[in-house]
Amino acid sequence: MHKTTSAMPGDPSPVPLKIVVGGGLGAGKTTFVGAVSEITPLSTEERMTTYGEPVDSLDGLRADKNETTVAFDFGRRTFRGGPLPLELFLFGTPGQDRFVSLWEDICRGAVGAVIIIDTARLAESFTAVSFFEAAGLPFLVALNRFDGAHHYPAEEVRDALGLAPDVPVISCDARNADQVASVLITLADHALSRFTSPPAPLPALDAR
Repeated sequence: MHKTTSAMPGDPSPVPLKIVVGGGLGAGKTTFVGAVSEITPLSTEERMTTYGEPVDSLDGLRADKNETTVAFDFGRRTFRGGPLPLELFLFGTPGQDRFVSLWEDICRGAVGAVIIIDTARLAESFTAVSFFEAAGLPFLVALNRFDGAHHYPAEEVRDALGLAPDVPVISCDARNADQVASVLITLADHALSRFTSPPAPLPALDAR
């Protein structure tokens, strides 16, 4: 469990922001939220069974993937140490296309989204990309660096997904708290730039 960043006397209150973590089945959303959360994350994973095989694409999933999110994941991470402290509330969606109606509920009040992508199962990401584009929610694409996976250049992934030029595409290891934190700061910067002019300054990462 990660240490909560404590406030110092006189520090401004952090700005609360709701962030959605989306992506296809098995992309690493639950791992992403759990790696960075300063609280014990809420997870709604259930064991996968053969009953889901007719509707869920399991081709290419790693062999140890035997659970899936059926409602949402929740975590929280606070960043201090700059002119705009942030308190990010992270909501991870279930990955299957059949849960799109639930994605709509989870996205209410969010300022932005991270789409986690497993490049070995790129086709599983198209629904999430289309959903957030249609919703008009600022998002970035985070390429999860699975062990042994081929790492495609960001621009190749951008072209394959048909992303707009202003959508950030970055790589990270969803198990690494520092890398996940960097992704979240990048998203917050990207999202806030859509609502402020000029963009509000964001703090450097503070590991306290």
